[in-house]
Formats: sequence, C-alpha cells, structure tokens
Amino acid sequence: MNHEHAFVCGNPALDFAATLRARRTVRFEMFTTPDRLDAWFVESGLVDNIVPGDEADVEQAKAVREAIYELVTARRLKEEYDDEALSVLNGTARKSPATPRLTRTGRRTEATAEQALSTVARHAVELLSGPDMPLMKECGNPECTRIYVDRSRGTRRQWCGMESCGNKFKAAAYRARKKSSPRTATH
Repeated sequence: MNHEHAFVCGNPALDFAATLRARRTVRFEMFTTPDRLDAWFVESGLVDNIVPGDEADVEQAKAVREAIYELVTARRLKEEYDDEALSVLNGTARKSPATPRLTRTGRRTEATAEQALSTVARHAVELLSGPDMPLMKECGNPECTRIYVDRSRGTRRQWCGMESCGNKFKAAAYRARKKSSPRTATH
C-alpha cells in the first residue's frame, strides 16, 4: 500500500483533522472514497486491519473531523466550544473504540470504521483536556491549515513538517536571497 496520508501533527486527532487540506484556499479532500478513509486508519497505526467502510462511514468521519477541527481551533484561539461540535465529538467517543488483542505474534487491532473513529475521537478528548493543549500551533505556511503539537525545545517549531511546508519555505527564502544579492564579479 502506498502511503498517501501524512502524519506530522504529533497526535492522531490532529492528523485526522488535517485530512481536509488547505482549508483557506483550495480545500483538498483526502477522504474521497471509503477505501481512502480505511487506508488512513491503517496508515495512522491506530488499527492493523479495518472492516471496509462505506459512504456513510465517510460522511460520519468528515463530521467528526470538522468537529475536531472546530474544537481545536476554538481552544487555540481561547474561544468557547461550539455545542454541536462537542456533541458530535462526545457522541463518537462514547462508542466502542478499536480494541487491541494479544496474539501469539504480538498485538493486533482489528476494527470497524465506527470503532476506529471512536478511537480518534478519544484521542481528541485527551488532547483537548491534557498537557499538550497549550503546545498546539497552526503551521507557519499560510496555505497550510494543519495544526500540530510543538514539542520542540523552546517550542520554536514553525512548520507542520519539514518535508511538506518547511523545506518549501526555506527553498523560497534561499532563492529570494540569491536573487537580491549582487552577483560577485568573476575576473
């Protein structure tokens, strides 16, 4: 399976919220089909195997994702939580989560989309009520709307990830510096 999803936010709930990319501009949707949602659950490491989902699972996942994004944004901006978003998140977290089991070869987690979604919602509850809450930042790339947990020394991290946003900005700044510096004469 080729990995199309990125996991750079430092928390599964934030990575889940980031599956609608570039919210302020082109709005790039990652959950276009049930199998893209299934792939996210497996690639995230939350489950080892997922019962294939359907369109209803995708719609529910999007609703939970938007609730998480809304609550995380409210918390970051020190605003009141939206009641509807709280209701969606808590209703999802209340359902049975993905449950790991021990096998002869190690731990294995199999789940339905509903169980995997409950697990994501529980991560969001823990994040929004836990010690990482003050460390949440939005990526410094204005096109990117990922929110991540900044655990860097001195909390100086600016980008959701170097591979995605950080390198683009560093390369652009380097090109701008080269363009504006006077050419050194070669005799």
